[in-house]
Amino acid sequence: MQPSPRFLLSSLALGTALSTAPALAEMTGTLNMNGVTGLIDMPSGDAQKDATFSFSMGVVGPITRTTLSFQASERLSASFRFQTWRDWDTLIPGDDKETDRSIDLRYQVLKESRFVPALTIGLQDLTGKGLFSSEYVAATKTFGDKLKVTAGLGWGRLGSYGGIGTPFGNRPPVSPTGTPNADQWFRGEAAPFAGVEYKINDYWTIKGEYSSDAYLLEDDERGLIERDSPFNFGVEYQRSPNMRFGAYSLYGSEFALAFHIILDPKSRATGGVVGPAPAPVKARPSRSADPDAYDGGWVTQADAGPILRENLAKRLAADGIAVEDLAYTATTVQVRIRNGRIDAGSQAIGRTARALSHVMPASVEVFEIVPVVNGIGASKITIRRSDLESLEYTADNATLLRERVTVTDAGPVPDYSLGDEGLYPKFRWSLRPVLRLPEPRKGDVGLRLSGTYDIAPGLVISGAIYKELASNRDGGAVSTSPLQHVRTDGSLYNEFGDPALERLTFAWYARPAPDFYSRVTVGYLERMHAGISGEVLWKPVDSQLALGVELNYTKQRDTDGGFGFGEYDYDVVTGHVSAYYDFGNGYLGELDVGRYLAGDVGATISLDRVFANGWRVGAFATVTDVSAADYGEGGFDKGVRFTIPLNWAMGTDSRRGFGMTFRPTGGDGGARVDVDGRLYESIRDYHTDGLDPDWGRVWR
Repeated sequence: MQPSPRFLLSSLALGTALSTAPALAEMTGTLNMNGVTGLIDMPSGDAQKDATFSFSMGVVGPITRTTLSFQASERLSASFRFQTWRDWDTLIPGDDKETDRSIDLRYQVLKESRFVPALTIGLQDLTGKGLFSSEYVAATKTFGDKLKVTAGLGWGRLGSYGGIGTPFGNRPPVSPTGTPNADQWFRGEAAPFAGVEYKINDYWTIKGEYSSDAYLLEDDERGLIERDSPFNFGVEYQRSPNMRFGAYSLYGSEFALAFHIILDPKSRATGGVVGPAPAPVKARPSRSADPDAYDGGWVTQADAGPILRENLAKRLAADGIAVEDLAYTATTVQVRIRNGRIDAGSQAIGRTARALSHVMPASVEVFEIVPVVNGIGASKITIRRSDLESLEYTADNATLLRERVTVTDAGPVPDYSLGDEGLYPKFRWSLRPVLRLPEPRKGDVGLRLSGTYDIAPGLVISGAIYKELASNRDGGAVSTSPLQHVRTDGSLYNEFGDPALERLTFAWYARPAPDFYSRVTVGYLERMHAGISGEVLWKPVDSQLALGVELNYTKQRDTDGGFGFGEYDYDVVTGHVSAYYDFGNGYLGELDVGRYLAGDVGATISLDRVFANGWRVGAFATVTDVSAADYGEGGFDKGVRFTIPLNWAMGTDSRRGFGMTFRPTGGDGGARVDVDGRLYESIRDYHTDGLDPDWGRVWR
């Protein structure tokens, strides 16, 4: 999913709003120059609040560190860092900079208590080139509400100055293939580090530390900085919980700046979703007061169906909900809806139920609401009308209603349904500015023309064309990968495919059996590959487990972004068996085993944390039978990804968002075809594991 200028503008507005937020009331762990919880350059034993997502940038001399960090749980956090050296042409003519990417992991073994400090074990640059590879144990104790003291022991880079010995043996040479250097961990010279952090008031903090990093690479080898002292000092300013600035004196010779954006996916920046209030539930008269209202004879009226459908469609249109089908008896109504705007499935269900209470005659007691995704029913939510009427103004009404609601398989469309002749065929299109960022501070801006033609339920033609307007990416480079260049020629597609047909497909979605979903997609599946992709998913509505099978036949497209295939003359059959599991608390795991685009065979494991408001942060790794040498720098495919929903930042109803995926390095091994409309994510939104986390919005 690509970011939009609307998101960028809203971010600027968000920053202005956050600058006036209330002052911080408690002393929490702060971020260091590396974008992890710590002092200035050294780590600490603290952790961020659960689910904290941060973007940090630190600049010292010609060195820039850009870091994304995520507190995946109360104890575990991960960071993905880009470090860039500018003025590199003074050392290697013709190359103006070098970038190194690294991944960190931290685990807080002990939480701070009255007598026990917070204790954290960390791994820095655990799969990179080894330039920053280090491990540490750090302890932090708070004294009062202003002072924190940290002491720790480091190895690797953090053990390069003031060493006290090798308690766990010598450190072997790093293997710069991108695979975890586990044989190095906590080995070699160990060195102590320490520091203090003093909070002057709610906004200002001063820090001082003794660093155990000798900076041999940056000082002795490359001459980028001068390290004259192990002592660092700094001052930081944080007016709101979401932004923090720092200025530092480092190594006795350098001046540094840092900037942090700190976000909480658990709460919305705007405080909530802004939109029109829902209509109240329309209560029926009691049966004793008006027995005629409960007479079911109205079902025999010839024009009853069209009138009911039209009235319901008018009410739901204001919420961006379309009526796909309507079927009814004297006591039960089933409505199939297409939710085009509301991000929470539970809210779309609630709005539909309220609308039904206004439209349907009093004899109709049971509301069956079937959300439709890509023309197929995702589930059936059954609500008794009397429960809506009695619980609307009751305390904890969301919990009480959920106890009485059932979520079951959608089942087939009733034979007596009315349908909606006005929905199909339907053409939709958009022209939007797009920002593409394959890595921080490097990408392009352009326009994307997209179109979708819904032929009938489950039959969709869609496509997209992209035109670049401006770019700061490097020119196309020839890949030296010994594998088929299924991904490493991506820069050539950027250079020569302008404009480019990104996608043009025909897709068929169906329900072959209860709890089963299917997809067949034919055409230009993505900018580098075309062909046919088929998928079958088994996912009961109340199951934490889902199983899927996908099979693809693809040909590699020409780099000019047109319709041709002659440039590569490469085709391949790929496929995967997949298992999806919801671990609860928003943690989703996925395991894919099969054959990839370069013909390699292996498995991908991924773990994402999904929040009720649409935030998503995750990591993945793929290992195949391609050797680390053939894969190239990085050794294997791995990375982190995140999605920030527009409604989180803007507070308006929207299903769009801003998303990015970062890889330390990219190779041809472990690459899958990037086909739109895979089944699990879209179907899951309306199953119990997708509805329940945000069920409270059913009344909004």
